[in-house]
Amino acid sequence: MRAGVVIFPGSNCDQDLIQVLQNLSSEPVKKLWHQDHDLQDCTHIFLPGGFSYGDYLRSGAIAKLSPIMQSVIKHANEGGFVMGICNGFQILCESGLLPGALLRNTNMQFICKNVYLTPANSDLAITRNLSIGQVLKVPIAHGEGRFFCDEETLNNLESNGQIVFKYCDENGDISEESNPNGSLNNIAGICNAGFNVFGMMPHPERCAAEYLYNEDGGFIFESLMQTATAV
Repeated sequence: MRAGVVIFPGSNCDQDLIQVLQNLSSEPVKKLWHQDHDLQDCTHIFLPGGFSYGDYLRSGAIAKLSPIMQSVIKHANEGGFVMGICNGFQILCESGLLPGALLRNTNMQFICKNVYLTPANSDLAITRNLSIGQVLKVPIAHGEGRFFCDEETLNNLESNGQIVFKYCDENGDISEESNPNGSLNNIAGICNAGFNVFGMMPHPERCAAEYLYNEDGGFIFESLMQTATAV
């Protein structure tokens, strides 16, 4: 796995993500500047969290126009792995690589706290090290994290196994009370129909080390590493 992390003006989780990926990979993790086109032969592309271009207009709406996104879209359309976290998820939706949109949280406030997730599909590149019913504690930090799509798209996501994670409580129960931002069906992460493009609002890179007193996010990156090694 040759990982590359795209850095936009306003990205603030890029170094956290690079550190986690570097801890798992013998290959150097590449920093991919938004104004470039070259993906530097990376096989796995990551869009980090933050506030690309200050989140002016809609979150991710300006970042999707960055030159490197042309290469990221081409990479994804050819079956290459792409993952967006928080703002990266918003950019993927704005770019059309993932369906739906991320709207303002129902309470109209920025939310920064730990939440609980459970995998909805354990046969994906980032969930194969997880089991259905397993609960992860992962932080969120967003003002526009409410996943929304039309009914047909939602039905397709559910029936095709494209829901990756759902918000739940510490016991794994999925309910309105365990939904921090009002996302449809408690959706915290999705993938595309080709199962090679992933987006999630919670931040697994912020809980993947012992010194952070939470290593639950590491299960996600370890799943990816095992998948990449098996290919």
